[in-house]
Amino acid sequence: MALSHKEIFERYMYAGAITRNPDAIAAMFTDDGVYDSPLVPDGHPLHHLVGRDAIRTGTALYHQQSQPSSQGTMNLERSAYVLHDTTDPDVFMAEIDVAFDQPDGRRTTMSLLQIFRLRDGRIAMLRDYFTEPPSAAPTG
Repeated sequence: MALSHKEIFERYMYAGAITRNPDAIAAMFTDDGVYDSPLVPDGHPLHHLVGRDAIRTGTALYHQQSQPSSQGTMNLERSAYVLHDTTDPDVFMAEIDVAFDQPDGRRTTMSLLQIFRLRDGRIAMLRDYFTEPPSAAPTG
């Protein structure tokens, strides 16, 4: 039974943003899957990854280098997303607002857009349009 766009997106979010599990993220992609983040600088661990091994390695490195505490604590109740289907049943988009609670009581939001292209129920291409605040950007 094929998964809905919502189910694919929620599984992807759980594997990435919630559990930060590079094996689970990579398993969602086709063997030749591409993860592309066009807005991050060259050298960023998520800039352009091709194949499950590269996706596994890149997301693991990103999660090791990123400092979630510098962004605050993700607030799932305040975070939100909207999915948009397209005329192509294998393509959908996600508008995401990730809310963070800062240690000093401030609340911040990181907004991003993701475009998913599927093949046989797996992610063949994910374009992840996001930028990180300078204090949260991984160093490398």
